Amino acid sequence: MPPRSPAIVSSYDDIWLIDGVRTPFADYNGVLGRVSPIDMGIKVAREIFARSGVSPEDVGAVFAGSVAQTCFDAYVLPRHVALYAGVPHETPALLVQRVCGTGIEALMQAADGITLDKIELGLIVGTESMSRNPIAAYTHRGGFLLGQVEFKDYLYEALTDTAVGLTMGDCGESLARDYKLSREEVDQFAFDSFERALAAQADGFLAGEITPVRTEAFEQDGYKTRGIKLSRKIKEFTEDNHPRPSPLDALSKLRPVFGGVQTAGNSSAIVDGAAAALVGSGDYLRSRNIEPLGRMVAGCVVGVPPDNMGIGPVPAIRALLEQTGLAIDEIDRFDVNEAFGAQCLAVERELGVDHARFNANGGAIAIGHPLAATGIRLSVTVGRELKRSGTRYGISSACIGGGQGIALLIENPETGA
Repeated sequence: MPPRSPAIVSSYDDIWLIDGVRTPFADYNGVLGRVSPIDMGIKVAREIFARSGVSPEDVGAVFAGSVAQTCFDAYVLPRHVALYAGVPHETPALLVQRVCGTGIEALMQAADGITLDKIELGLIVGTESMSRNPIAAYTHRGGFLLGQVEFKDYLYEALTDTAVGLTMGDCGESLARDYKLSREEVDQFAFDSFERALAAQADGFLAGEITPVRTEAFEQDGYKTRGIKLSRKIKEFTEDNHPRPSPLDALSKLRPVFGGVQTAGNSSAIVDGAAAALVGSGDYLRSRNIEPLGRMVAGCVVGVPPDNMGIGPVPAIRALLEQTGLAIDEIDRFDVNEAFGAQCLAVERELGVDHARFNANGGAIAIGHPLAATGIRLSVTVGRELKRSGTRYGISSACIGGGQGIALLIENPETGA
């Protein structure tokens, strides 16, 4: 018997990404800084039903992701998102967590549920408040011992992989050394991310996947009213606010954060936000004459060494190609999470992908990386870009802290055979 491949690859037959939507992503401690991730999740869940015309009563299961516990009712986040979106209380809801790959993982779990004939339609939500990450103490329930009072910044501490004693940024620096990436090259990659995101804002492309956020109440029969409350100075939040002109000379002046090429300007932005999508079977779509965003062809997750976690998209994407028989040149668009500029540039170089096909509308350096929402954003963006460009295949992918990679292959239904 041949050795088992370390990659877990799922092939999907007649399973469809119906549509997706997200909030604008807001800078850390900004517009959405005090909003519960549950309420951001409810917002996008309600919007995806309004946009698609799909009834929440048709949902067979809810797959919701949120990596950090940033509200006291976080245990019931998937249920509350579902209930306040109008999904029947009989419908089960699951919390999904695969760190930066959570959004793609949730999409894949919905597709797996359809493959196993358990459901016809899945609601997928990823929501993350980076601003509300707590200052935490894990050892004080038994008292405060002399010299052992320990409160730490959960957001900062979580960026260190204690198995190898390296931060996520250190892993990016390791790839910069392995691939001999200069500071100038990494800053150029970041510059391109900002410029592409600004162009996608200017031409309205990004607006097509965004629902404006305003102060509003979420009422549902039988439950207490929830809602979103913004600052009185803000009537409506309509677009990502991290993309900004970032010329190379400005990027070059920023100090390294991890002792190498990575700076605050060429690393993913810390933002708050949420995204939602619907995944359905072909039978469900045809019975309701739904025009889908894209066909989910295959998904993959694989492990890599923790100290080399940033390269995770490479083996995941290669496993997808091997499973489907496609060549790298047949993939028209790649949307790969820009955890760090050096990390993402190393992935691009290792795969041999032309830069024009890689993050064509900017990435997390410019737009931001709200952990659980990112994978849904990547997948919806690449699906929309395939339709806009009239191209056929796209891949969304992310590296994952702890040493994993995840990838999803999507086909444009307007060009499929």
